[in-house]
Amino acid sequence: MLSRMDNSISAGTAIDDGYRSYVIWLLFSVYVLNYVDRQMLSVLLQPIKQEYGFSDLQLGLLGGLAFALLYSTLGIPIARLADRASRVTIIVVSLLVWSTFTVLTGFADSFLQFAVARVCVGVGEAGCSPAAYSLISDYFPAARRSTALSIYAMGIYAGILVGMLVGASVAQAFGWRAAFWCVGLPGIAMAWLVKATLHEPAREGGKSAPQMSAVRVLSSLWALASFRHTTIAAALHTFAAYGVGTFFPAFMQRTYHMTLAQVGGTLALVTGLGGLCGTYAGGIIADRLSKSRRDARYQLWVPALSTVVLCPLGLLLALAPGTSIALVLLVLVTALGAMYLGPTFALTQSLAAPSQRALAGALMLLVINLVGLGLGPLLTGAISDALQRRLLAAGVDELSAGADGLRWALGLVSFVNLWSTLHYLWGARSLPPELTR
Repeated sequence: MLSRMDNSISAGTAIDDGYRSYVIWLLFSVYVLNYVDRQMLSVLLQPIKQEYGFSDLQLGLLGGLAFALLYSTLGIPIARLADRASRVTIIVVSLLVWSTFTVLTGFADSFLQFAVARVCVGVGEAGCSPAAYSLISDYFPAARRSTALSIYAMGIYAGILVGMLVGASVAQAFGWRAAFWCVGLPGIAMAWLVKATLHEPAREGGKSAPQMSAVRVLSSLWALASFRHTTIAAALHTFAAYGVGTFFPAFMQRTYHMTLAQVGGTLALVTGLGGLCGTYAGGIIADRLSKSRRDARYQLWVPALSTVVLCPLGLLLALAPGTSIALVLLVLVTALGAMYLGPTFALTQSLAAPSQRALAGALMLLVINLVGLGLGPLLTGAISDALQRRLLAAGVDELSAGADGLRWALGLVSFVNLWSTLHYLWGARSLPPELTR
């Protein structure tokens, strides 16, 4: 029976599939808001650049490192707390913090103010996913975990879809500041709903497991070759994904001369729907193959296959001669690029002890976001700036140099996926003995 006093579920209490479905779709909705707030800056980079004259390197810093620095590092102590305290409360507080600072981003009036606001959004969002991974892993058995985590991860692409549609249309009608206000405020209402209806489940294995120090837990996880290679693979994968994704709206505006509203509406449908399908498919395929063939290595082989195909497709996307071809390729790239999410995080939760799952998720997110979110947009912007300078020096006009410099930067960054694939394969090779240790 659900306890109305402490909003928790006692050990040994059966949880029906109806409530499980509610839990996963509620957490999906929270993650949608998480990514709407995170995506908004990417949608609005071009009008912000035009108003303040920021370089692509500065935009990459705002879109990546300024957000990722505290988002990644604070995830560790917050996850440690989530392994011992109420994960529901941590998600509620995180939701309130990041929503508030998203609203405040709309009042920023200098590069420093933008950077501070993005750092604070990152602080708020740091507590969401590690706690959510741990909750989902206690609600769903291992055989269904990849699918469940894929549904949660679909919030990324639903957030991109909503963020682009709402951000672009509101910015076009009322200015880019109003877009931040519009997407930040709903998080406050969502926080109330989560607190009122999401129950804290008993942790798998109870509270009998010995409490290791955080340093020892992190060291033991990193010592597992399968965990280490999976984390590095995902980090390199997100390096390319964030590098390309952050600048793709600006790329469409510079290269194909689309308006902000056109970019928002088109990319919302293309990347949102492609990402939703790819994320769900990755979890379903990995779970079914792992179960039917009794081999957990499919949790890494599925991401390896989808990731290696991205290398040539990413280059073709950057060099596409027209809008229609670019959008078709973007659907494929987005779907394939999303397939790693469910299997990767499900495997992480299976390798960790029940009392260490939030910390395991936070460790993976730390590496992923420092490398992927922190460096991906930053280095992509730096490469774009460097190529633009070379083109300008060669006599190319400013508009063409800006478009072509970014085009080639996106194409080059996509080949990081080849390196990512190798780590998925190395992780799969080490997996069987470590999963049953």
